[in-house]
Amino acid sequence: MRRVVRGFWGPRPEPAEALAERWLRTLDGLAELVPQAADAWSQVHGNGPATAFTPDGDTLLGALRTAQGAADWSDLTGTGLRLVGTGATGWEAEVSGLAGGTPEFLLQSLAIILHAPDEAVVPEEALLSLVARVWEPDFGDVSDDDVLDALEDDAGYSVGDPVVGRTGYLSPGRAALVPDGLEVVREPLPGGGVLLSIAAPGDSAGVVRVYQRLREAGALAPLPRPMDRAVL
Repeated sequence: MRRVVRGFWGPRPEPAEALAERWLRTLDGLAELVPQAADAWSQVHGNGPATAFTPDGDTLLGALRTAQGAADWSDLTGTGLRLVGTGATGWEAEVSGLAGGTPEFLLQSLAIILHAPDEAVVPEEALLSLVARVWEPDFGDVSDDDVLDALEDDAGYSVGDPVVGRTGYLSPGRAALVPDGLEVVREPLPGGGVLLSIAAPGDSAGVVRVYQRLREAGALAPLPRPMDRAVL
């Protein structure tokens, strides 16, 4: 089963050193939460074959500096990095991010994509909490293809809109707009954001209902364009 854990935010300029620290905390946290997902990593490049990658601080910093040295790099876009890990039989992980920039329209993001056996127990909420704590996003979600299809078909969701999935994360400004009586489990996180446990795997209709109520309450309003801040 394919699971996607994501966080999104607006412009937040950061040096390569700060980004490397966030990346290291992400990969270390992933290894602790799902050790079977990736024994070996490779870096995917825009041109040419993937290369073996050691997920330590120096290697991460070097990769980010290399990305920033490319002819087409711009701090308006941010610094991208994409890593793929192979693990135990049936497991694969991909972590990709675009961060540290000052975009006016394109959200910054960090995504963890996990391929796992159907019967595997995956700590989805803990993974989203990891992304929230490390990257301080504006919003985030745990989704799969069925959930995203249901949101597009039944709720008018479009790629780039603020979204929640089976689990959602909302930054403090969004958390303050969550309506009373919403049938979800709320877990406050450091900094004032909140993790929402919304629905079990397979309950796409439940995700759609909560998504619609949050959107109506303003908790999923998009950042104003052109963007001038990282969170609502």
